[in-house]
Amino acid sequence: MELILIRHTSVDVPPGICYGQTDVPLKGTFEQEAAATAASLKQYQPFDHVYTSPLSRCTRLSAYCGYPDAERDNRIMEINFGQWEMQDFERNTDPRLQEWYADYLHVPATGGESFAMLYQRVSQFLDEVKKKAFQRIAVFAHGGVLICAQIYAGQIQPEEAFKALTPYGGIVRIMLE
Repeated sequence: MELILIRHTSVDVPPGICYGQTDVPLKGTFEQEAAATAASLKQYQPFDHVYTSPLSRCTRLSAYCGYPDAERDNRIMEINFGQWEMQDFERNTDPRLQEWYADYLHVPATGGESFAMLYQRVSQFLDEVKKKAFQRIAVFAHGGVLICAQIYAGQIQPEEAFKALTPYGGIVRIMLE
């Protein structure tokens, strides 16, 4: 099965602010960014099925690209940063933040998830999708979800995760056996 993963466009959030599952607005450049993404996406169409994160930064892009009725799935939401959501990393005084920096793969954000928990959630989604008779699907999601899918497909190693962050509006193609 061919899986086409599309990351949402740029968010209107100041640099350094942690926004994981918070439903944040998109930048005023949305139309231009979305048009470029839609043009790049044409080479992969048609799709047997389209999924999207329920967060508006993904549903808005899926609708712009012609999929307003894409199936929403909570398992492909971004990582939950719990109490750190909408906090400035530089001003965050939570002592757990340093633990997380040292081992983000396994240490969860206070009241939130670790990267391993996000990976488990995305893997459950992909395990289920693989059981369906689709040839090619599209998934509108988030940077962390795209990284997890690439790890799942064996394209990158967990330790390389954030070196492989797809740019806003970017597209990643993976094959699932």
